[in-house]
Amino acid sequence: MEAQARLIKDGREPSPSAQAPLAVDARGLGRLLGVAERTVRTMNSAGRIPRPVALGRRRVWCVSEVLRWLEAGAPERARWEAMRAGGGR
Repeated sequence: MEAQARLIKDGREPSPSAQAPLAVDARGLGRLLGVAERTVRTMNSAGRIPRPVALGRRRVWCVSEVLRWLEAGAPERARWEAMRAGGGR
């Protein structure tokens, strides 16, 4: 983060490697949420986090969706999907 701020402050665009990822795997999601990878997998199996998307053989979470989910109060997956579809609050 400091490197990115330093690059922007110097008037240069940050390199793609210095920018935040668009999608993260279970390990990366754990880092974002401050929990272990195993906790992410448990939460996913229990339907407590947004559904991951398939990217080839990998399952990843879109960072922008995770941020919106957190702003909405981190509801259970079924409620989150209803909210996204416009069917609930």
